Amino acid sequence: MPPVPIPRLIQLALPLLLALGGCAAVGPDYRAPTLPTPATWSGAAAQPAQDIAEWWKRLNDPILDQLVAEAIVANPDLEIARARLREARARRALADAGGAASVTASASARQTRNAANGGGTSGEVFSAGFDASWEPDVFGATRRGKEAAAADDEASAANLDAARVSLVAEVARNYIELRGDQARLEIARANLASQSETLQLVSWRAQAGLAGSLEVEQARGNREQTRAQIPALETSLAQAEHQIALLLGQAPASLHTRLAAVAAIPRIPDSLAIGIPADTLRRRPDVRAAERKLAAETARIGVAEAARYPNFTLSGSLGLDSPRLPDLLSASSLGHSLLAAVAGTLFDGGALRQRVNIQTAFQEQALATYQGTLLTALREVEDALVALA
Repeated sequence: MPPVPIPRLIQLALPLLLALGGCAAVGPDYRAPTLPTPATWSGAAAQPAQDIAEWWKRLNDPILDQLVAEAIVANPDLEIARARLREARARRALADAGGAASVTASASARQTRNAANGGGTSGEVFSAGFDASWEPDVFGATRRGKEAAAADDEASAANLDAARVSLVAEVARNYIELRGDQARLEIARANLASQSETLQLVSWRAQAGLAGSLEVEQARGNREQTRAQIPALETSLAQAEHQIALLLGQAPASLHTRLAAVAAIPRIPDSLAIGIPADTLRRRPDVRAAERKLAAETARIGVAEAARYPNFTLSGSLGLDSPRLPDLLSASSLGHSLLAAVAGTLFDGGALRQRVNIQTAFQEQALATYQGTLLTALREVEDALVALA
């Protein structure tokens, strides 16, 4: 089969489009904003930060370790975050494939019949072909789309980390509350038994004339006040147990046997070295997610801006047609076409310009959200340090 000649126009256009495809993308290049942070915490002196990736293990409670491990595997909200991360990664892979050429293949066989004066003729036609098209990324729309998809992927990963951090904190908080309720319930029941004995003794003394009715009523009142505390503690204990089961993706009463035995309240470490504010903020997944969302919205400004410029397309087809299948691959059945095209919007009433303005507003919202997330993170750490102290 002889080589397919390439028209001179295509020979001239192809190098030009390849050169334009390497030009800088339109739209702003992202730079992470530099926001002022304090040099140290007001509630603690600056110390080298500790590794807190598995902070709950410092509480030295094997049951808590098991509950956290099960929650990380089975929690429904965490599975939603994992699915969103898988979605973001698939979208990133889809964006990465956007700049590649598209090639399709086809084959067909058809039979024709023409009727004339009661007679007719029939024939067969066999066809095969390939079609290819490529749109050079002259103004960087595809590149900006890849940047946005990559940032969305990283934001989803940070959101998954944030969901995991929140989940572990909730499991640990409810577990400590459960152990605290168990301890308070034991104390209340012991007090109730002691106050019942005291009431009995005072009643005997009153019968013997050694105590007045006021002392009896005071002893009875103390006992009933303690008795009234027990249902509230039992309710709080059951609610903490049910909440832990929910966090583990289980039915509310499924953990009753495992958690029924009274155990000591986990001991919180005496100190926690968290490092300087800048280091702490870099490790917070909610801050990372907000920053990556800002990067994605910034890149999408370039996508919207590139839509205002012309699109260039190179396409071609190679086809084979023959009335006989054995002759389909012969040189005489070969046909081909090549096309270089450019298209652009001449007038749209300012719609494309407004899409850029809309995306710029999204970027400004993401910046404000990032700033707010950073300030909230600073406040939460300061509040936690004061509470710990």
